[in-house]
Amino acid sequence: MARADRLERLERRRTDLEADYREALIAALQVTAAGAWGLFDHRQDRHDRARAETAVAGLTEIAEEIAAIREQFGMEPFGLHQEFLASRGPVRAQAVGEPKQARAWLDRLRAAPAGG
Repeated sequence: MARADRLERLERRRTDLEADYREALIAALQVTAAGAWGLFDHRQDRHDRARAETAVAGLTEIAEEIAAIREQFGMEPFGLHQEFLASRGPVRAQAVGEPKQARAWLDRLRAAPAGG
């Protein structure tokens, strides 16, 4: 019974962390949508990176804890974080800017149910 209780607590922790991640991502996206570059690191500018450093570090910290729990359960990696990581980095010159990309992410996250 103790093992079942521990697993249940761990599962609750995972779902809470995933909700926390989503909230933190939405907050960071709102800042970016308002015009602050750096979250997606498209321009790879040191000032942009410094501006977004706290948000990215916080997201990464939460995602690492989620990954550890998901691994214990034999679950797939946390898709939302994987997608966020894939969206970061240099882009072609004709790509949309970070504020527009953040607005698209926000629209999609608001339309989609929470989950990883």
